Amino acid sequence: MDIVRSRKALALALAVAVLVAPAALVAARSLTAGTTGPSRETVGGKLLEREFQNGWQQAETGGSGGEAFEAKIAAEQFAQARTAPSGVVQPGAYTAAYAQLTGLPTSGGAWSNITRGVKYDADDPEYRDYFSNSSGGAGLVTGRVTGLAADSAGYVYAAGAMGGVWRSSTGGGNWTPIADGLPTLSSGTLELDGSGALWYATGEANTGGTTYAGSGVYRLANPRTGTFSHPGSRVGGTELESTTINQLRFGSNGRVWAATSKGVYWHATSGDMSAPWTVSYVPNPDALSQGTNTNAPYKNIVNDIAVDPTNPNHVIAAIGWRSGDTYNGFYETRDGGVTWTKTNPTGAINANDIGNVTFAWSSNGKKLYAINQSPALLNKLTGTVNSYLDGIYVSQKGIAGPWNKVAEQQKLANAGSALKQSLSGKGYGPGIQAWYNQFLIVDPNDENHVFAGLEEVYETKNAGSTWTTPGGYWNFYFSCWNVDAVYPQEGVGNRCPLSTHSDQHSAAVGTYQGKQYLFVGNDGGIYRRPLDGQANANGQATDWRSLNDGTIDSLQYYAVDVGKAKAGNADNPQGTGDIVSGGLQDNGGSIYRLGGAKMSSNFGGDGGDVLVDPENGCNIVQEYTTLSMRVTNTCASPTNADGSPNFDAWLDYTQSTTFDIAPPDVNARFIAPFVADSKNVDRWLAGGNSIWFQKRGFAIRSGGEWKAVKTWANAGRVTTAMAYTGSTAIAAWCGGCNNAGFERGAAVGVYNAAADTWTWTDLALAGVPVRYIGGVAIDPNNENRLFLAINGFSRRFTEGPGAGVGHVYESTDRGATWKLADGTGATAFPDVPANSIQVLKNGALVVGTDLAVLYRAPGSTAWSRLGTNFPATVAIDVEVGPSGTDLYAATHGRGLWRIALP
Repeated sequence: MDIVRSRKALALALAVAVLVAPAALVAARSLTAGTTGPSRETVGGKLLEREFQNGWQQAETGGSGGEAFEAKIAAEQFAQARTAPSGVVQPGAYTAAYAQLTGLPTSGGAWSNITRGVKYDADDPEYRDYFSNSSGGAGLVTGRVTGLAADSAGYVYAAGAMGGVWRSSTGGGNWTPIADGLPTLSSGTLELDGSGALWYATGEANTGGTTYAGSGVYRLANPRTGTFSHPGSRVGGTELESTTINQLRFGSNGRVWAATSKGVYWHATSGDMSAPWTVSYVPNPDALSQGTNTNAPYKNIVNDIAVDPTNPNHVIAAIGWRSGDTYNGFYETRDGGVTWTKTNPTGAINANDIGNVTFAWSSNGKKLYAINQSPALLNKLTGTVNSYLDGIYVSQKGIAGPWNKVAEQQKLANAGSALKQSLSGKGYGPGIQAWYNQFLIVDPNDENHVFAGLEEVYETKNAGSTWTTPGGYWNFYFSCWNVDAVYPQEGVGNRCPLSTHSDQHSAAVGTYQGKQYLFVGNDGGIYRRPLDGQANANGQATDWRSLNDGTIDSLQYYAVDVGKAKAGNADNPQGTGDIVSGGLQDNGGSIYRLGGAKMSSNFGGDGGDVLVDPENGCNIVQEYTTLSMRVTNTCASPTNADGSPNFDAWLDYTQSTTFDIAPPDVNARFIAPFVADSKNVDRWLAGGNSIWFQKRGFAIRSGGEWKAVKTWANAGRVTTAMAYTGSTAIAAWCGGCNNAGFERGAAVGVYNAAADTWTWTDLALAGVPVRYIGGVAIDPNNENRLFLAINGFSRRFTEGPGAGVGHVYESTDRGATWKLADGTGATAFPDVPANSIQVLKNGALVVGTDLAVLYRAPGSTAWSRLGTNFPATVAIDVEVGPSGTDLYAATHGRGLWRIALP
């Protein structure tokens, strides 16, 4: 069955690895050559367009869950690149890589963060073309915020998923980064202890996976003025390296507890901070190293831990894998962690269906709340599943219960949710991403006042008897929505107020100017409202404020490309320089003209790869996901004859200036590659299970204009990277892309322009490690000279022992033979996963890695760090600007960066 997707692609989880490779995936496109546009529905009295996005089917879900399944696919594939075929990165890998990196010399000048200080408007009325989400009500946004802490004096601390820690002294806003001196900016959680010290757990852990594992826990005694350092701020040694940390909790007996992907740990909150963490409980100790168990990363996941407010020696934990395992369940210790017991909860909760769980005690210890995700629903093989949420529960007798169920998906849907089934269609109800989206917090002044975060923000003031939805998914489908809405000026009369972004991950309560506020972190950044806030008749809060003022930049890009602002083009965004476009996790496609006052979202949903005409930056191809490509020649800014925004284009596909051009592939990667010939921008290749070719350039108008020129040997093989220069192309693939049965390969294509034909040769790749190929490149001056950039760690991985083995490979005979290009000694390529590679016109190499951008000068074998001022985050894509003199880097957590080439 086709899955009908709503206009917005829902969030992706990038910090989660999944247990097994997906079953056979079938991408079924409903928009094919000859169609006039997506289907129409009348919803909530409004005529809204709903596009048929890529449909995915999988045995475990029977095609249900829609974009929640997309999130799992995205999570899995991001992890595969870094951990397949082995699965476990041992402690010390990140520290070793960081030490190698910082030991390299530096080439070039300083990087500039071009997206920091620029507000990113998700609701800009100038970009309400058909494939836009503008008018949804998220307002100003940034990237995913996974940790929040707030004090009683207006200081707020926010942790970006891969963006480190940010500080505000004004109740949110005017943010300053305070963790850029650390070897990783991957964020698990933030907590303030009783002394006012700020604790930062690295390693994002929405379900305890191992993507972007961290380097441990750090403590800052003076967070209002200080900054984190490594190793000076680190608590303990290397024992928590290469883990993810879901939660830190404090007891009144001077202990801090850590819920990690490798069990339960504790540490003293004072004294010798360098003393190692104490291992308190590991359910499956044999799985702490990979061995022969490909499932090892999923055997010791602690989702949450909580300390009884009335007894610091009584600690509870929710342990288990989201898809279910024999060790899944509730655990507790009553002797400070010496002994742990698995507890069978009583009452309404099913002890045999415990998945991803979040706990929250009331401050007086009288009530314990829990959100539970259901493995049984996640693994359901047939039928439509509207939610993976088992329920929200409360117990007045602690972890053993009896537990009373106070909410489930239908009750939340009827509580003013924008995801109510009668409105949004089956397959996407509240809690469908409960394996990924969860927070739970109790009002410190009222044991019955609770906020729960799933895709939306829910609130109860009577311990769950009734609920409202103050932070809805978006404003579409509500009667107060209107296509010409402008935020945050709405919320008056019958207009919808500003909402939050979707997909909630963190929450905190703090005080600013004597008033208590709720702060929430989600895939769009950070928002706040008064703890005792106001709402309209729909239950929508009328007092949310976006704190994403442009000074916090945790935007998670997948790709970037740049074109010139064409003289006399009325569609050019305001500004003075080139036009920069990018694709973002759950924040669509962005467009920004250098020197402009704002950045806007001109494509909705999840952004993917992007292609821009170097001579005309308003010619853009943006990927939704899985090769769902759209082209515009107007920057996706439809206007009337008088230059005003044409809002009809948002509703009417026939008036749109954006066109669906997706090739009819059967199995593309979630972020699938497409490229233009670097010597002829009208010739394009796109890669899924097949490689597709078209030569109409930006004049293409439908998916039927592509033709398949190469299909991989079986349907499970998918393209991971491509490059195209002149008559030569190179494409890499993986098949069986996860730990078990991992394969990879590549092929070189030669184009005969006179005959309009392609000839492809599969490569043997002798001597190239069997790891994920993240990037490929062709020398523009010598099409026989090819390069591969290999992702994943090599130290204690596949080649070991020895760090820095096997990241860049070079061929001078079109791929017939390969040699290692990592260099040797102090200037060797560090053992860091490589994502993107470019050969400059002068023969120099530039590589984007998980910790930096690296550079190799023409004719040299020595590697250096490119530029100063670049944070230790993921440079996922590097592209040369249209002038050929500067380089752009898309980071997956700290926005877009630019540097003049050496």
